[in-house]
Amino acid sequence: MLMPACEVRGSTVQALTLAQGLSARGYVARVLCQDASQVSPEKREGVQFLERPAMGWPIVMPIVRRLLARDLDPAAPTIIHAQHRCLLPLARWLSARWSCPVVLSVNDYLNQGELLHCDATFPSAVVAVSESVRDELLTRAPLRPETVHVIHGGVLVPDQETPSAVLDPKHAPVIGTAGPLEAAKGLKYFLAAAPIILQEQPLAQFLVAGAGPEERNLRRLARELGVNSNVTFVPSLSDFAVSLDAMDVYVLPSLKQGLGTIMLEAMSRAIPVIATSSGGVYSVIDEGVTGMLVPPSDSAALAQKVLELLRDPLRARAIGENAREMVQRDFPIDMMITETVTLYERVLGSHPVAA
Repeated sequence: MLMPACEVRGSTVQALTLAQGLSARGYVARVLCQDASQVSPEKREGVQFLERPAMGWPIVMPIVRRLLARDLDPAAPTIIHAQHRCLLPLARWLSARWSCPVVLSVNDYLNQGELLHCDATFPSAVVAVSESVRDELLTRAPLRPETVHVIHGGVLVPDQETPSAVLDPKHAPVIGTAGPLEAAKGLKYFLAAAPIILQEQPLAQFLVAGAGPEERNLRRLARELGVNSNVTFVPSLSDFAVSLDAMDVYVLPSLKQGLGTIMLEAMSRAIPVIATSSGGVYSVIDEGVTGMLVPPSDSAALAQKVLELLRDPLRARAIGENAREMVQRDFPIDMMITETVTLYERVLGSHPVAA
């Protein structure tokens, strides 16, 4: 499995969950990545990690390739699964050396003007996280439709023996979001909704869990909006579990979203979700039943949806419970692993060397 740095984000969670699931089924799962320092001990169980920081330095890539060949040639993999498209050139080189097929996972949308380093025969298969991502790939990349498969991420649903504690009147409501702090995640619109919410709910607290290039700008924006005393940033995490457990409402304000693994994790905890009506989110949220939708970049609409839930805790809890049941039914980890293994077997069966 080829990965960039193992950052705390949904795509990393999915990749490591898959690696552990494969290991549990008797496969040897190895992760080759730039950096695994943020991977918790629990996520390392059963998985072999090989860290090569220089993977991110294009100027020394020829040297990196030779070193990888030296280290991995004695036990070359049967299949390569690239977890990000930036690793396709390396995957192609390794594939040619080891005569093994490549599967690529795509969890989000191509950037404007971005080209995918592929053709009609490479990679052997592509895993798109949602139908929306698949549709865009087929319009922007020279891929054959039969090679692009939708496999949703899988989420572990925690046991819930007690009723939902969402919007417990004994504490101030916590409205949160989690994930990489990047411009495309629309977090400035989340913060811009805070002053509107605070006019009616002055005790409300806002939680931003995650790290990334926009952290400094977001902290400055919170000060400029006059809400910094109500906003808590939690940047140093190995996962989002503790932050999610502190939330009463989860917000996904992304400008465009492939699917939303962290959103699914919030739903698995029966936390009501408000998300932007974009991309793969449509395949998850049934408006008013398993979550609530707002237009992207619309802080006023977002604030009103949050206030609707804060005014009606019973409805908020019902939406959260519906979402939990949906995730348990439609996004089990075993399904993701089984579908991925089936794809591996199909790819290996049609690969010239493996046949």
